[in-house]
Amino acid sequence: MTLKRHCPDCATSTLLPLSSMPAAKPPLTPRRRAADVAASAADDRDTESRLRSLHSPVASDDEQSAETRIETHIYRTIVDGVLAHRLTPGTKLPEPELCQLFDVGRAVVRRVLERLAHDGIVTLRPNKGAVIAEPTPEETREIFEARRALERSLVELAVSRVTEDDLAMLRRQLDAEHDAMHRFDQPSWARLASDFHLRVAALAGNAVLQRYLTELISRCSLIVGLYEPPGYAPCEHDEHAAIVACIEARDAAGAIARMQAHLEELERRIETTRMRGQKSLASLLGLPEVVERGHDASPPAPVRRTARRRA
Repeated sequence: MTLKRHCPDCATSTLLPLSSMPAAKPPLTPRRRAADVAASAADDRDTESRLRSLHSPVASDDEQSAETRIETHIYRTIVDGVLAHRLTPGTKLPEPELCQLFDVGRAVVRRVLERLAHDGIVTLRPNKGAVIAEPTPEETREIFEARRALERSLVELAVSRVTEDDLAMLRRQLDAEHDAMHRFDQPSWARLASDFHLRVAALAGNAVLQRYLTELISRCSLIVGLYEPPGYAPCEHDEHAAIVACIEARDAAGAIARMQAHLEELERRIETTRMRGQKSLASLLGLPEVVERGHDASPPAPVRRTARRRA
């Protein structure tokens, strides 16, 4: 979808209609109300923690060594660049530049690149270095086929296990999408679109399926970056809202049908026109530029040559 200044639901909030909300509960005492607020905040933090963990299938940061933490940081930075469509297929990842950007040795960078290659996000070329993977049309078909089958199971589980706090989190997600769309913030919208599916997956409560979906979403982001025209979002906001409405109604069949149609539409929008960027690796990773010592950051001005007059 293109990011438009107006949308059908622009005149109203992206919150679901009050008629679909559960009946109001009796008034609570101040002590009980404070306890509920604290519990809700704790649930939100737990959901965010689960969502972040999907991007890095390793032990928690507290359980990692210093070396493992920096590897995890590099891995997450590159995956985030893919999900936000900053790192498009074919983008080179030179080892010397990654070492300089993250201030680590080559052994660390190579381990991260090997892990990314194992996850299908990076291609390691002998004697040529690493590049962001470029899925073929056949791989594109297989990836979307696998994703539809996986998200069918995940959304069905989410419907059976969703809580009112989970629904509140999904509504906040819809509001954030709406806000990014009307700010014309394409990178944020792209990341939010991926996060929506990861949030639904987190509600399913199956860590193994969540890991598989994370890999598939990363590879779908590569496909969108390779084949979809610029200015388009990877997902339609109103399609997400329809899925949330079915989840809230505990309508598993409707949620499955909406999710399947949503993913089929995403696959139909894929085109075979490749897009390429000319930005530096630092900007693609969302990092500050690094200027080598003793070198001027700005290139020298071109020398103008004039034709020599003949006598």
